[in-house]
Amino acid sequence: VTGSGLRCAGPRGSPTRLLRSSVSCRSQRSPSGYTGQSLGSPESEPGTNPQVSPSSGAPRTWVLDPSGDLHYWWLSVMVLPVLYNWIILICRSCFPAVQQQHLALWLSLDYLSDLLYLLDIAVHFHTGFLEQGILVRDRAQISQRYLRSARVPWDVASVLPTDLLYLWLGLHVPAVRANRFLRTPRLFEAFDRRETRTAYPHAFRIAKLMLYVFVTIHWNACIYYALSGAIGYGADAWVYPNHSRPGFARPLRQYLYSFYFSTLVLTTVGDTPPPQRQEEFLFMVAGFLLAVMGFATIMGSMSSVISSMSTAEAAFYPDAERLKGYLRLQRVGRRLETRVARWHQHLQLNKKVTNEQQVLQHLPERLRAEVAVSVHLATLRKVQLFQTCERGLLEELVLRLRPQVYSPGEYVCRKGDIGREMYFIREGQLAVVGDDGVTRFAVLGEGLYFGEISIINIKGNKSGNRRTANIRSIGYSDLFCLSKEDLQEVLGEFPSAKAALEAKGREILLGMDKLDVNAEAEETARQQEAERRTGALEDALDALQTKFARLLAELESSAFKLALRIEHLEWQTQGWAGAGGEGQGAAPGQ
Repeated sequence: VTGSGLRCAGPRGSPTRLLRSSVSCRSQRSPSGYTGQSLGSPESEPGTNPQVSPSSGAPRTWVLDPSGDLHYWWLSVMVLPVLYNWIILICRSCFPAVQQQHLALWLSLDYLSDLLYLLDIAVHFHTGFLEQGILVRDRAQISQRYLRSARVPWDVASVLPTDLLYLWLGLHVPAVRANRFLRTPRLFEAFDRRETRTAYPHAFRIAKLMLYVFVTIHWNACIYYALSGAIGYGADAWVYPNHSRPGFARPLRQYLYSFYFSTLVLTTVGDTPPPQRQEEFLFMVAGFLLAVMGFATIMGSMSSVISSMSTAEAAFYPDAERLKGYLRLQRVGRRLETRVARWHQHLQLNKKVTNEQQVLQHLPERLRAEVAVSVHLATLRKVQLFQTCERGLLEELVLRLRPQVYSPGEYVCRKGDIGREMYFIREGQLAVVGDDGVTRFAVLGEGLYFGEISIINIKGNKSGNRRTANIRSIGYSDLFCLSKEDLQEVLGEFPSAKAALEAKGREILLGMDKLDVNAEAEETARQQEAERRTGALEDALDALQTKFARLLAELESSAFKLALRIEHLEWQTQGWAGAGGEGQGAAPGQ
Protein backbone atom coordinates (compact mmCIF):
# COMPACT_ATOMS: atom_id res chain seq x y z
CA VAL A 1 0.00 0.00 0.00
CA THR A 2 1.55 3.29 -1.07
CA GLY A 3 0.12 6.66 -0.10
CA SER A 4 -3.65 6.53 -0.05
CA GLY A 5 -4.03 3.96 -2.82
CA LEU A 6 -3.33 0.28 -3.58
CA ARG A 7 -0.68 -0.29 -6.22
CA CYS A 8 -0.86 -3.52 -8.23
CA ALA A 9 2.36 -4.44 -9.99
CA GLY A 10 3.45 -7.49 -11.91
CA PRO A 11 6.61 -8.80 -13.54
CA ARG A 12 8.21 -6.57 -16.17
CA GLY A 13 7.00 -7.38 -19.65
CA SER A 14 3.98 -9.37 -18.46
CA PRO A 15 0.46 -8.03 -17.78
CA THR A 16 -0.66 -7.83 -14.20
CA ARG A 17 -3.40 -10.33 -13.30
CA LEU A 18 -6.05 -8.77 -11.15
CA LEU A 19 -8.48 -10.71 -8.98
CA ARG A 20 -11.51 -8.71 -10.03
CA SER A 21 -13.80 -10.81 -7.87
CA SER A 22 -12.22 -9.69 -4.60
CA VAL A 23 -9.98 -6.65 -5.22
CA SER A 24 -10.08 -3.85 -7.78
CA CYS A 25 -7.03 -1.63 -8.05
CA ARG A 26 -7.04 1.99 -9.10
CA SER A 27 -4.14 4.22 -9.99
CA GLN A 28 -2.47 6.31 -7.31
CA ARG A 29 -4.24 9.39 -8.63
CA SER A 30 -7.51 8.01 -7.28
CA PRO A 31 -8.52 9.68 -4.02
CA SER A 32 -9.76 6.48 -2.43
CA GLY A 33 -7.35 4.03 -4.00
CA TYR A 34 -9.46 0.93 -3.41
CA THR A 35 -12.92 -0.24 -4.24
CA GLY A 36 -14.60 -3.61 -4.09
CA GLN A 37 -15.06 -6.30 -1.49
CA SER A 38 -13.29 -5.85 1.81
CA LEU A 39 -10.33 -8.11 2.36
CA GLY A 40 -11.53 -8.91 5.84
CA SER A 41 -15.12 -9.68 4.97
CA PRO A 42 -16.44 -13.00 6.23
CA GLU A 43 -16.99 -15.86 3.85
CA SER A 44 -20.44 -16.87 2.76
CA GLU A 45 -22.14 -20.14 3.44
CA PRO A 46 -20.68 -23.12 1.57
CA GLY A 47 -22.39 -23.94 -1.69
CA THR A 48 -23.80 -20.49 -2.44
CA ASN A 49 -21.92 -17.22 -2.42
CA PRO A 50 -23.97 -14.05 -2.38
CA GLN A 51 -22.25 -11.08 -3.94
CA VAL A 52 -23.38 -7.51 -3.56
CA SER A 53 -22.14 -4.91 -5.97
CA PRO A 54 -20.07 -2.11 -4.39
CA SER A 55 -22.44 0.48 -5.79
CA SER A 56 -25.51 1.06 -3.72
CA GLY A 57 -28.77 -0.31 -4.98
CA ALA A 58 -27.20 -3.09 -7.10
CA PRO A 59 -29.17 -6.35 -7.15
CA ARG A 60 -27.98 -9.34 -5.16
CA THR A 61 -26.73 -12.28 -7.21
CA TRP A 62 -26.08 -15.86 -6.17
CA VAL A 63 -23.09 -17.87 -7.33
CA LEU A 64 -22.64 -21.58 -6.72
CA ASP A 65 -19.37 -22.89 -5.41
CA PRO A 66 -18.31 -25.77 -7.72
CA SER A 67 -17.08 -27.67 -4.66
CA GLY A 68 -20.10 -26.82 -2.53
CA ASP A 69 -23.03 -28.95 -1.45
CA LEU A 70 -25.67 -27.30 -3.60
CA HIS A 71 -23.68 -27.80 -6.78
CA TYR A 72 -23.01 -31.39 -5.75
CA TRP A 73 -26.69 -32.15 -5.24
CA TRP A 74 -27.59 -30.44 -8.50
CA LEU A 75 -25.19 -32.76 -10.31
CA SER A 76 -26.89 -35.67 -8.58
CA VAL A 77 -30.25 -34.44 -9.87
CA MET A 78 -28.88 -34.14 -13.41
CA VAL A 79 -28.08 -37.86 -13.38
CA LEU A 80 -31.80 -38.62 -13.66
CA PRO A 81 -32.64 -36.89 -16.98
CA VAL A 82 -29.42 -38.05 -18.62
CA LEU A 83 -30.00 -41.68 -17.64
CA TYR A 84 -33.67 -41.35 -18.58
CA ASN A 85 -32.77 -40.37 -22.12
CA TRP A 86 -30.08 -43.01 -22.44
CA ILE A 87 -32.29 -45.85 -21.22
CA ILE A 88 -35.87 -44.93 -22.14
CA LEU A 89 -35.39 -43.14 -25.44
CA ILE A 90 -33.73 -46.08 -27.22
CA CYS A 91 -36.34 -48.43 -25.76
CA ARG A 92 -39.22 -46.29 -27.05
CA SER A 93 -37.57 -45.98 -30.46
CA CYS A 94 -37.10 -49.75 -30.92
CA PHE A 95 -40.25 -50.99 -29.17
CA PRO A 96 -43.22 -49.19 -30.80
CA ALA A 97 -45.70 -50.70 -28.38
CA VAL A 98 -43.94 -49.07 -25.42
CA GLN A 99 -44.18 -45.67 -27.12
CA GLN A 100 -47.85 -46.05 -27.99
CA GLN A 101 -49.19 -47.39 -24.69
CA HIS A 102 -47.70 -44.67 -22.43
CA LEU A 103 -47.42 -41.71 -24.79
CA ALA A 104 -48.70 -39.10 -22.31
CA LEU A 105 -46.25 -40.28 -19.64
CA TRP A 106 -43.29 -40.21 -22.01
CA LEU A 107 -44.11 -36.74 -23.30
CA SER A 108 -44.38 -35.43 -19.74
CA LEU A 109 -41.05 -36.95 -18.75
CA ASP A 110 -39.46 -35.71 -21.98
CA TYR A 111 -40.31 -32.10 -21.34
CA LEU A 112 -39.45 -32.41 -17.66
CA SER A 113 -35.97 -33.58 -18.66
CA ASP A 114 -35.77 -30.71 -21.16
CA LEU A 115 -36.63 -28.30 -18.37
CA LEU A 116 -33.81 -29.73 -16.25
CA TYR A 117 -31.46 -29.38 -19.22
CA LEU A 118 -32.37 -25.70 -19.52
CA LEU A 119 -31.96 -25.18 -15.79
CA ASP A 120 -28.57 -26.83 -16.02
CA ILE A 121 -27.47 -24.23 -18.57
CA ALA A 122 -28.65 -21.53 -16.17
CA VAL A 123 -26.67 -23.21 -13.39
CA HIS A 124 -23.55 -22.96 -15.55
CA PHE A 125 -24.05 -19.19 -15.71
CA HIS A 126 -24.20 -19.13 -11.88
CA THR A 127 -21.31 -21.48 -11.10
CA GLY A 128 -18.08 -19.78 -10.10
CA PHE A 129 -14.58 -20.92 -10.94
CA LEU A 130 -11.18 -20.71 -9.28
CA GLU A 131 -8.58 -18.25 -10.41
CA GLN A 132 -5.29 -18.34 -8.52
CA GLY A 133 -7.05 -20.38 -5.84
CA ILE A 134 -9.81 -17.79 -5.25
CA LEU A 135 -13.44 -18.33 -6.20
CA VAL A 136 -14.50 -15.84 -8.85
CA ARG A 137 -18.06 -14.60 -8.18
CA ASP A 138 -18.32 -11.98 -10.90
CA ARG A 139 -21.26 -12.94 -13.10
CA ALA A 140 -19.76 -11.24 -16.16
CA GLN A 141 -16.54 -13.26 -15.89
CA ILE A 142 -18.46 -16.49 -15.20
CA SER A 143 -20.70 -15.98 -18.24
CA GLN A 144 -17.77 -15.09 -20.46
CA ARG A 145 -15.82 -18.14 -19.34
CA TYR A 146 -18.75 -20.47 -19.93
CA LEU A 147 -19.59 -19.03 -23.34
CA ARG A 148 -15.98 -19.51 -24.43
CA SER A 149 -15.81 -23.09 -23.16
CA ALA A 150 -16.01 -26.12 -25.44
CA ARG A 151 -19.14 -27.48 -23.75
CA VAL A 152 -21.46 -24.66 -24.85
CA PRO A 153 -22.11 -26.04 -28.37
CA TRP A 154 -22.94 -29.45 -26.95
CA ASP A 155 -25.21 -28.03 -24.24
CA VAL A 156 -27.06 -25.90 -26.76
CA ALA A 157 -27.33 -28.76 -29.27
CA SER A 158 -28.79 -31.01 -26.55
CA VAL A 159 -31.77 -28.68 -26.02
CA LEU A 160 -32.54 -27.83 -29.63
CA PRO A 161 -36.31 -28.23 -30.25
CA THR A 162 -36.02 -31.26 -32.49
CA ASP A 163 -39.44 -32.29 -31.16
CA LEU A 164 -40.93 -30.07 -33.87
CA LEU A 165 -40.24 -32.96 -36.23
CA TYR A 166 -43.18 -34.68 -34.54
CA LEU A 167 -45.41 -32.41 -36.63
CA TRP A 168 -44.01 -34.00 -39.79
CA LEU A 169 -43.08 -37.54 -38.74
CA GLY A 170 -45.69 -38.13 -36.05
CA LEU A 171 -45.44 -38.92 -32.31
CA HIS A 172 -44.37 -42.51 -32.95
CA VAL A 173 -40.77 -41.49 -33.81
CA PRO A 174 -39.08 -40.58 -30.50
CA ALA A 175 -35.68 -40.90 -32.21
CA VAL A 176 -35.97 -37.22 -33.12
CA ARG A 177 -34.84 -36.52 -29.54
CA ALA A 178 -31.48 -38.24 -30.07
CA ASN A 179 -29.67 -34.95 -29.51
CA ARG A 180 -30.46 -35.30 -25.79
CA PHE A 181 -27.61 -37.82 -25.58
CA LEU A 182 -25.14 -34.94 -25.98
CA ARG A 183 -25.49 -34.03 -22.28
CA THR A 184 -23.65 -37.22 -21.27
CA PRO A 185 -20.49 -35.40 -19.95
CA ARG A 186 -22.65 -34.05 -17.13
CA LEU A 187 -23.34 -37.64 -16.09
CA PHE A 188 -19.64 -38.48 -15.92
CA GLU A 189 -18.98 -35.31 -13.94
CA ALA A 190 -21.66 -36.27 -11.43
CA PHE A 191 -20.22 -39.77 -11.09
CA ASP A 192 -16.72 -38.42 -10.49
CA ARG A 193 -17.98 -36.02 -7.85
CA ARG A 194 -20.01 -38.76 -6.14
CA GLU A 195 -17.00 -41.08 -6.07
CA THR A 196 -14.90 -38.48 -4.25
CA ARG A 197 -17.60 -37.80 -1.67
CA THR A 198 -19.11 -41.17 -0.91
CA ALA A 199 -17.97 -43.09 2.15
CA TYR A 200 -17.87 -46.31 0.11
CA PRO A 201 -15.95 -45.48 -3.10
CA HIS A 202 -15.20 -49.11 -3.96
CA ALA A 203 -18.86 -50.14 -3.76
CA PHE A 204 -19.78 -47.11 -5.87
CA ARG A 205 -17.24 -48.08 -8.54
CA ILE A 206 -18.70 -51.58 -8.72
CA ALA A 207 -22.24 -50.19 -8.93
CA LYS A 208 -21.18 -47.77 -11.67
CA LEU A 209 -19.57 -50.62 -13.60
CA MET A 210 -22.74 -52.69 -13.33
CA LEU A 211 -24.76 -49.73 -14.58
CA TYR A 212 -22.54 -49.46 -17.65
CA VAL A 213 -22.96 -53.19 -18.26
CA PHE A 214 -26.73 -52.91 -17.96
CA VAL A 215 -26.91 -49.96 -20.37
CA THR A 216 -24.75 -51.81 -22.89
CA ILE A 217 -26.93 -54.95 -22.75
CA HIS A 218 -30.07 -52.76 -22.87
CA TRP A 219 -28.94 -50.98 -26.03
CA ASN A 220 -27.91 -54.26 -27.65
CA ALA A 221 -31.31 -55.75 -26.81
CA CYS A 222 -33.13 -52.78 -28.33
CA ILE A 223 -31.04 -52.96 -31.50
CA TYR A 224 -31.69 -56.72 -31.71
CA TYR A 225 -35.45 -56.19 -31.56
CA ALA A 226 -35.31 -53.39 -34.14
CA LEU A 227 -33.18 -55.59 -36.43
CA SER A 228 -35.68 -58.41 -36.02
CA GLY A 229 -38.46 -56.06 -37.07
CA ALA A 230 -36.49 -54.96 -40.12
CA ILE A 231 -35.85 -58.58 -41.15
CA GLY A 232 -39.32 -59.78 -40.18
CA TYR A 233 -40.51 -61.26 -36.92
CA GLY A 234 -40.36 -65.04 -37.07
CA ALA A 235 -38.57 -65.05 -40.43
CA ASP A 236 -36.06 -67.54 -39.01
CA ALA A 237 -35.03 -68.98 -35.66
CA TRP A 238 -32.54 -66.20 -34.91
CA VAL A 239 -34.90 -63.20 -34.98
CA TYR A 240 -37.63 -62.44 -32.46
CA PRO A 241 -40.62 -64.81 -32.86
CA ASN A 242 -43.78 -63.72 -34.66
CA HIS A 243 -46.26 -61.71 -32.60
CA SER A 244 -48.98 -64.18 -33.55
CA ARG A 245 -47.50 -66.68 -31.13
CA PRO A 246 -49.22 -66.60 -27.73
CA GLY A 247 -47.58 -64.16 -25.32
CA PHE A 248 -44.97 -62.75 -27.71
CA ALA A 249 -47.05 -59.68 -28.55
CA ARG A 250 -46.80 -58.24 -25.01
CA PRO A 251 -44.23 -55.41 -24.67
CA LEU A 252 -42.77 -56.85 -21.45
CA ARG A 253 -42.21 -60.22 -23.10
CA GLN A 254 -40.62 -58.54 -26.11
CA TYR A 255 -38.15 -56.62 -23.94
CA LEU A 256 -37.29 -59.54 -21.63
CA TYR A 257 -36.70 -61.90 -24.56
CA SER A 258 -34.48 -59.36 -26.30
CA PHE A 259 -32.61 -58.58 -23.08
CA TYR A 260 -32.04 -62.29 -22.46
CA PHE A 261 -30.78 -62.82 -26.00
CA SER A 262 -28.47 -59.80 -25.70
CA THR A 263 -27.10 -61.09 -22.39
CA LEU A 264 -26.27 -64.46 -23.97
CA VAL A 265 -24.45 -62.73 -26.82
CA LEU A 266 -22.47 -60.21 -24.76
CA THR A 267 -21.47 -62.72 -22.12
CA THR A 268 -20.41 -65.21 -24.84
CA VAL A 269 -22.41 -67.92 -23.07
CA GLY A 270 -23.78 -69.23 -26.35
CA ASP A 271 -26.98 -71.25 -26.57
CA THR A 272 -28.35 -68.88 -29.22
CA PRO A 273 -29.80 -69.85 -32.60
CA PRO A 274 -27.19 -69.63 -35.38
CA PRO A 275 -27.47 -66.58 -37.64
CA GLN A 276 -28.61 -67.13 -41.21
CA ARG A 277 -28.56 -63.72 -42.87
CA GLN A 278 -25.77 -61.25 -43.47
CA GLU A 279 -27.29 -58.73 -41.06
CA GLU A 280 -27.48 -61.38 -38.37
CA PHE A 281 -23.86 -62.38 -38.84
CA LEU A 282 -22.73 -58.77 -38.60
CA PHE A 283 -24.78 -58.25 -35.41
CA MET A 284 -23.29 -61.36 -33.78
CA VAL A 285 -19.72 -60.43 -34.74
CA ALA A 286 -20.18 -56.91 -33.40
CA GLY A 287 -21.67 -58.36 -30.22
CA PHE A 288 -18.76 -60.75 -29.72
CA LEU A 289 -16.20 -58.00 -30.26
CA LEU A 290 -18.04 -55.79 -27.80
CA ALA A 291 -18.16 -58.69 -25.35
CA VAL A 292 -14.40 -59.22 -25.57
CA MET A 293 -13.74 -55.54 -24.99
CA GLY A 294 -16.31 -55.40 -22.20
CA PHE A 295 -14.88 -58.49 -20.52
CA ALA A 296 -11.40 -56.99 -20.52
CA THR A 297 -12.76 -53.71 -19.18
CA ILE A 298 -14.72 -55.43 -16.43
CA MET A 299 -11.78 -57.58 -15.36
CA GLY A 300 -9.47 -54.57 -15.34
CA SER A 301 -11.93 -52.49 -13.34
CA MET A 302 -12.55 -55.26 -10.83
CA SER A 303 -8.82 -55.84 -10.43
CA SER A 304 -8.33 -52.13 -9.86
CA VAL A 305 -11.09 -52.05 -7.24
CA ILE A 306 -9.72 -55.11 -5.42
CA SER A 307 -6.21 -53.69 -5.53
CA SER A 308 -7.46 -50.36 -4.18
CA MET A 309 -9.33 -52.12 -1.40
CA SER A 310 -6.23 -54.07 -0.44
CA THR A 311 -4.12 -50.92 -0.49
CA ALA A 312 -6.64 -49.06 1.64
CA GLU A 313 -6.81 -51.91 4.14
CA ALA A 314 -3.01 -52.06 4.32
CA ALA A 315 -2.95 -48.34 5.08
CA PHE A 316 -5.15 -48.86 8.15
CA TYR A 317 -3.91 -52.18 9.49
CA PRO A 318 -0.44 -53.77 9.65
CA ASP A 319 0.37 -56.55 7.22
CA ALA A 320 -0.61 -59.72 9.08
CA GLU A 321 0.64 -62.14 6.42
CA ARG A 322 4.13 -60.66 6.41
CA LEU A 323 4.35 -60.86 10.19
CA LYS A 324 3.06 -64.45 10.18
CA GLY A 325 5.70 -65.37 7.63
CA TYR A 326 8.39 -63.80 9.81
CA LEU A 327 7.20 -65.70 12.89
CA ARG A 328 7.19 -69.01 11.01
CA LEU A 329 10.61 -68.29 9.55
CA GLN A 330 12.06 -67.59 12.98
CA ARG A 331 10.31 -70.67 14.44
CA VAL A 332 8.45 -68.72 17.10
CA GLY A 333 6.35 -70.77 19.47
CA ARG A 334 2.82 -71.67 18.54
CA ARG A 335 1.39 -69.92 21.58
CA LEU A 336 3.05 -66.61 20.80
CA GLU A 337 2.04 -66.86 17.14
CA THR A 338 -1.58 -67.40 18.21
CA ARG A 339 -1.47 -64.30 20.41
CA VAL A 340 -0.16 -62.22 17.51
CA ALA A 341 -2.89 -63.58 15.21
CA ARG A 342 -5.59 -62.76 17.76
CA TRP A 343 -4.20 -59.24 18.11
CA HIS A 344 -4.46 -58.69 14.35
CA GLN A 345 -7.95 -60.17 14.33
CA HIS A 346 -9.03 -57.83 17.12
CA LEU A 347 -7.77 -54.81 15.16
CA GLN A 348 -9.70 -55.70 12.00
CA LEU A 349 -12.92 -56.86 13.67
CA ASN A 350 -13.18 -53.79 15.90
CA LYS A 351 -11.77 -51.29 13.35
CA LYS A 352 -8.82 -50.27 15.50
CA VAL A 353 -6.37 -48.00 13.68
CA THR A 354 -2.83 -47.92 15.07
CA ASN A 355 -1.09 -45.84 12.39
CA GLU A 356 -3.14 -42.66 12.34
CA GLN A 357 -0.08 -40.53 11.62
CA GLN A 358 0.53 -42.34 8.33
CA VAL A 359 -3.12 -42.13 7.32
CA LEU A 360 -3.31 -38.37 7.99
CA GLN A 361 0.20 -37.45 6.94
CA HIS A 362 -0.82 -35.78 3.66
CA LEU A 363 -3.28 -33.36 5.30
CA PRO A 364 -2.16 -29.84 6.27
CA GLU A 365 -1.15 -29.52 9.90
CA ARG A 366 -4.18 -27.52 11.03
CA LEU A 367 -6.61 -29.73 9.15
CA ARG A 368 -4.88 -32.82 10.57
CA ALA A 369 -5.26 -31.34 14.06
CA GLU A 370 -8.98 -30.73 13.51
CA VAL A 371 -9.52 -34.30 12.31
CA ALA A 372 -7.59 -35.73 15.25
CA VAL A 373 -9.42 -33.52 17.74
CA SER A 374 -12.81 -34.49 16.32
CA VAL A 375 -11.89 -38.17 16.71
CA HIS A 376 -10.14 -38.11 20.10
CA LEU A 377 -11.38 -34.97 21.84
CA ALA A 378 -14.09 -36.84 23.74
CA THR A 379 -11.49 -39.23 25.14
CA LEU A 380 -9.14 -36.46 26.22
CA ARG A 381 -12.02 -34.60 27.87
CA LYS A 382 -12.54 -37.61 30.14
CA VAL A 383 -9.01 -37.27 31.50
CA GLN A 384 -9.33 -35.24 34.68
CA LEU A 385 -6.05 -33.47 34.09
CA PHE A 386 -7.21 -31.99 30.78
CA GLN A 387 -10.83 -31.15 31.61
CA THR A 388 -9.99 -27.51 32.35
CA CYS A 389 -7.23 -27.13 29.77
CA GLU A 390 -7.54 -24.84 26.82
CA ARG A 391 -8.20 -26.20 23.35
CA GLY A 392 -4.72 -25.33 22.11
CA LEU A 393 -3.15 -27.78 24.55
CA LEU A 394 -5.54 -30.54 23.48
CA GLU A 395 -4.71 -29.96 19.83
CA GLU A 396 -0.99 -30.13 20.53
CA LEU A 397 -1.42 -33.35 22.51
CA VAL A 398 -3.68 -34.97 19.94
CA LEU A 399 -1.11 -34.49 17.19
CA ARG A 400 1.49 -36.33 19.29
CA LEU A 401 -0.64 -39.18 20.66
CA ARG A 402 0.08 -42.64 19.26
CA PRO A 403 -2.68 -45.29 19.57
CA GLN A 404 -1.64 -48.66 20.96
CA VAL A 405 -3.67 -51.83 21.53
CA TYR A 406 -2.70 -54.37 24.20
CA SER A 407 -3.87 -57.97 24.40
CA PRO A 408 -5.28 -59.67 27.52
CA GLY A 409 -2.57 -60.37 30.09
CA GLU A 410 0.02 -58.20 28.36
CA TYR A 411 2.13 -55.88 30.50
CA VAL A 412 2.05 -52.22 29.55
CA CYS A 413 4.96 -51.45 31.88
CA ARG A 414 6.83 -53.19 34.70
CA LYS A 415 8.13 -51.87 37.96
CA GLY A 416 11.70 -50.64 37.62
CA ASP A 417 11.59 -50.12 33.85
CA ILE A 418 12.89 -46.84 32.47
CA GLY A 419 9.92 -44.60 31.79
CA ARG A 420 9.85 -42.96 28.37
CA GLU A 421 6.08 -42.60 27.84
CA MET A 422 2.89 -41.84 29.68
CA TYR A 423 -0.43 -43.47 28.78
CA PHE A 424 -4.08 -42.44 28.53
CA ILE A 425 -6.73 -45.14 28.70
CA ARG A 426 -9.15 -44.78 25.80
CA GLU A 427 -11.02 -48.06 26.22
CA GLY A 428 -10.60 -51.16 28.35
CA GLN A 429 -9.33 -51.88 31.85
CA LEU A 430 -5.84 -52.29 33.27
CA ALA A 431 -4.78 -53.67 36.64
CA VAL A 432 -2.03 -52.47 38.95
CA VAL A 433 -0.57 -55.81 40.04
CA GLY A 434 2.16 -56.94 42.35
CA ASP A 435 5.44 -58.54 41.45
CA ASP A 436 3.74 -61.94 41.31
CA GLY A 437 1.43 -60.72 38.51
CA VAL A 438 -1.68 -61.94 40.35
CA THR A 439 -2.29 -59.58 43.27
CA ARG A 440 -4.33 -56.57 42.19
CA PHE A 441 -3.96 -53.28 43.98
CA ALA A 442 -6.20 -51.20 41.75
CA VAL A 443 -8.04 -51.25 38.44
CA LEU A 444 -7.66 -48.38 35.97
CA GLY A 445 -10.52 -47.62 33.62
CA GLU A 446 -11.49 -45.36 30.77
CA GLY A 447 -10.30 -41.77 31.03
CA LEU A 448 -7.48 -42.40 33.52
CA TYR A 449 -3.78 -41.94 32.85
CA PHE A 450 -0.56 -43.27 34.31
CA GLY A 451 3.19 -43.16 33.76
CA GLU A 452 3.54 -39.41 34.16
CA ILE A 453 5.73 -39.74 37.29
CA SER A 454 8.63 -41.38 35.51
CA ILE A 455 8.72 -38.92 32.61
CA ILE A 456 8.28 -35.70 34.64
CA ASN A 457 11.37 -34.46 36.45
CA ILE A 458 9.83 -34.15 39.93
CA LYS A 459 12.34 -32.96 42.48
CA GLY A 460 12.93 -35.45 45.30
CA ASN A 461 11.61 -38.46 43.38
CA LYS A 462 13.33 -41.48 44.94
CA SER A 463 12.57 -43.64 41.91
CA GLY A 464 14.10 -41.25 39.41
CA ASN A 465 12.81 -42.09 35.93
CA ARG A 466 11.92 -45.68 36.86
CA ARG A 467 8.44 -47.17 36.79
CA THR A 468 6.86 -47.47 40.22
CA ALA A 469 4.19 -50.11 39.47
CA ASN A 470 3.29 -53.05 37.25
CA ILE A 471 0.44 -52.27 34.83
CA ARG A 472 -1.20 -55.22 33.12
CA SER A 473 -4.05 -55.29 30.61
CA ILE A 474 -7.08 -57.27 31.78
CA GLY A 475 -8.72 -57.56 28.34
CA TYR A 476 -8.09 -55.79 25.08
CA SER A 477 -7.13 -52.22 25.96
CA ASP A 478 -6.83 -49.17 23.72
CA LEU A 479 -4.31 -46.65 24.98
CA PHE A 480 -2.82 -43.38 23.84
CA CYS A 481 0.93 -43.15 24.25
CA LEU A 482 2.72 -39.82 24.74
CA SER A 483 6.53 -39.78 24.74
CA LYS A 484 8.62 -37.84 27.24
CA GLU A 485 10.09 -35.53 24.60
CA ASP A 486 6.67 -34.63 23.19
CA LEU A 487 5.21 -34.04 26.66
CA GLN A 488 8.05 -31.74 27.69
CA GLU A 489 7.70 -29.80 24.43
CA VAL A 490 3.95 -29.33 24.90
CA LEU A 491 4.15 -28.48 28.61
CA GLY A 492 6.87 -25.94 27.88
CA GLU A 493 4.24 -23.91 26.00
CA PHE A 494 1.55 -24.38 28.70
CA PRO A 495 3.10 -23.69 32.15
CA SER A 496 -0.20 -24.00 34.05
CA ALA A 497 -0.77 -27.55 32.82
CA LYS A 498 2.83 -28.40 33.66
CA ALA A 499 2.40 -27.11 37.22
CA ALA A 500 -0.83 -29.08 37.65
CA LEU A 501 0.79 -32.27 36.38
CA GLU A 502 3.81 -31.83 38.66
CA ALA A 503 1.53 -31.16 41.64
CA LYS A 504 -0.44 -34.32 40.90
CA GLY A 505 2.82 -36.27 40.63
CA ARG A 506 4.05 -34.97 44.02
CA GLU A 507 0.75 -35.97 45.58
CA ILE A 508 1.08 -39.50 44.22
CA LEU A 509 4.72 -39.78 45.30
CA LEU A 510 3.84 -38.61 48.82
CA GLY A 511 1.12 -41.24 49.04
CA MET A 512 3.61 -43.92 47.92
CA ASP A 513 6.36 -42.55 50.20
CA LYS A 514 8.55 -42.03 47.15
CA LEU A 515 9.14 -38.30 47.63
CA ASP A 516 12.13 -37.05 49.64
CA VAL A 517 11.09 -33.62 50.89
CA ASN A 518 14.60 -32.76 52.08
CA ALA A 519 16.07 -33.79 48.76
CA GLU A 520 13.44 -31.71 47.03
CA ALA A 521 14.38 -28.68 49.12
CA GLU A 522 18.06 -29.29 48.47
CA GLU A 523 17.39 -29.68 44.77
CA THR A 524 15.41 -26.45 44.81
CA ALA A 525 18.22 -24.68 46.64
CA ARG A 526 20.78 -26.06 44.22
CA GLN A 527 18.67 -24.98 41.30
CA GLN A 528 18.27 -21.50 42.75
CA GLU A 529 22.03 -21.29 43.41
CA ALA A 530 22.69 -22.48 39.87
CA GLU A 531 20.29 -19.88 38.52
CA ARG A 532 22.00 -17.19 40.65
CA ARG A 533 25.42 -18.22 39.44
CA THR A 534 24.15 -18.37 35.88
CA GLY A 535 22.76 -14.88 36.25
CA ALA A 536 26.03 -13.63 37.68
CA LEU A 537 27.94 -15.21 34.83
CA GLU A 538 25.57 -13.64 32.35
CA ASP A 539 26.07 -10.22 33.98
CA ALA A 540 29.84 -10.68 33.93
CA LEU A 541 29.68 -11.76 30.32
CA ASP A 542 27.63 -8.68 29.46
CA ALA A 543 30.24 -6.47 31.23
CA LEU A 544 33.08 -8.16 29.39
CA GLN A 545 31.29 -7.76 26.09
CA THR A 546 30.79 -4.06 26.84
CA LYS A 547 34.46 -3.58 27.71
CA PHE A 548 35.51 -5.54 24.63
CA ALA A 549 33.28 -3.38 22.48
CA ARG A 550 34.83 -0.24 23.96
CA LEU A 551 38.36 -1.55 23.41
CA LEU A 552 37.47 -2.48 19.87
CA ALA A 553 36.09 0.98 19.25
CA GLU A 554 39.20 2.61 20.71
CA LEU A 555 41.41 0.34 18.60
CA GLU A 556 39.54 1.28 15.46
CA SER A 557 39.76 4.98 16.37
CA SER A 558 43.53 4.72 17.04
CA ALA A 559 44.07 2.84 13.78
CA PHE A 560 42.10 5.49 11.90
CA LYS A 561 44.11 8.31 13.48
CA LEU A 562 47.39 6.49 12.76
CA ALA A 563 46.38 6.03 9.14
CA LEU A 564 45.62 9.73 8.86
CA ARG A 565 49.00 10.61 10.42
CA ILE A 566 50.88 8.33 8.02
CA GLU A 567 49.04 9.78 5.06
CA HIS A 568 49.89 13.31 6.23
CA LEU A 569 53.55 12.40 6.59
CA GLU A 570 53.57 10.90 3.11
CA TRP A 571 52.16 14.13 1.70
CA GLN A 572 54.90 16.16 3.48
CA THR A 573 57.59 13.79 2.22
CA GLN A 574 56.35 14.09 -1.33
CA GLY A 575 56.32 17.91 -0.98
CA TRP A 576 59.87 18.01 0.25
CA ALA A 577 61.02 15.72 -2.53
CA GLY A 578 59.38 17.97 -5.12
CA ALA A 579 60.94 21.10 -3.68
CA GLY A 580 64.42 19.54 -3.70
CA GLY A 581 64.04 18.49 -7.34
CA GLU A 582 63.13 22.03 -8.46
CA GLY A 583 66.20 23.49 -6.71
CA GLN A 584 68.53 21.09 -8.47
CA GLY A 585 67.01 21.87 -11.85
CA ALA A 586 67.49 25.68 -11.43
CA ALA A 587 71.22 25.55 -10.57
CA PRO A 588 72.65 25.12 -14.13
CA GLY A 589 70.62 28.01 -15.49
CA GLN A 590 72.07 30.36 -12.98
